[in-house]
Amino acid sequence: MSAPSTSSTPSTVAANAGNAGKGQGVQKKLLYGLLLLALVAAPLAGAYPVFVLKVLCFALFACAFNLLIGYTGLLSFGHAAFFGGAGYAAGHAMKVWGVTPEIGLILGTGAGALIGYVVGSLAIRRQGIYFSMITLALAQMLFFICLQAPFTGGEDGLQGIPRGKLFGVLPLSDDLTLYYVALAIIVAAFALIVRTVHSPFGQILKAIKENEPRAISLGYDVDRFKLTAFVLSAALSGLAGSIKALVLGFETLTDVHWSMSGSVILMTLVGGLGTLSGPIVGAFVVVALENKLGDIGNFLASVTGISWFGTLGESVTMVTGVIFVICVLTFRRGIMGELLARFGGHSGKRE
Repeated sequence: MSAPSTSSTPSTVAANAGNAGKGQGVQKKLLYGLLLLALVAAPLAGAYPVFVLKVLCFALFACAFNLLIGYTGLLSFGHAAFFGGAGYAAGHAMKVWGVTPEIGLILGTGAGALIGYVVGSLAIRRQGIYFSMITLALAQMLFFICLQAPFTGGEDGLQGIPRGKLFGVLPLSDDLTLYYVALAIIVAAFALIVRTVHSPFGQILKAIKENEPRAISLGYDVDRFKLTAFVLSAALSGLAGSIKALVLGFETLTDVHWSMSGSVILMTLVGGLGTLSGPIVGAFVVVALENKLGDIGNFLASVTGISWFGTLGESVTMVTGVIFVICVLTFRRGIMGELLARFGGHSGKRE
């Protein structure tokens, strides 16, 4: 009598793969749930609400940029135009027109989408470095408009943006109230990104990134899909910029400068390109370094007795550049990309 075969049948393999996928899905939902609880409890645990909101705004900005480059394969050097341009639009509407915060955020998001449509319509006709350079050129045009337009405040920026009352009822002057309102909006925006990535539309974007000629041969209008993704990314970037202007109460030329586009690229690469959680981690690392590097240097100077560490606060750009070089040389998939590759049960597979 022959022994039963120990080889796995195709149905068994498929079932095991399905169970593994479900297990990973539960783990991701659990991690996202824990992150949300940590964010809800952060101000109660002593974290400064305005700083956490600044990190979250840049995290949303990086996630929006990642939707374009990580899942569609389009590298934009002009995302600062959507981020800063929307901030100026929302700030001007709330300060000069006196609209309520929710209307200001809607107008800012719409301004980001409109700028994205104009830039995308022109840039989408080219590919590769030509696409990237067109986005950079158009973004710099917007920078000089913001520099010279009277309603932007020029080099002084747009100051004294009021927080107002949400729906004309809920005052946002209290940092804690504003924190939870902004947190709810940012979480909803992140949920939209997750839904987009896992939707049929998101799968088509991935197909375009992996093999655009094959997507064309299957009958997809790739230019229309890329333009839609571009506008969606611009709108979400605009939402991030509008919230930042509302939280901080000012908007400056820094947010429309080309260096802001470089910063969001750095955040995405450090965190992990093409992962959902990577840009969040990258934004936290970069913003924390920009704001806390001086404190870290002073602490190291007091512990080691080396006075040079006390000057780190004056060398943020240098330290950030060193971190970028280390990321490129040692873990090219970014922080979350490497963690997913090592402990996620798969090699380099995207979230």
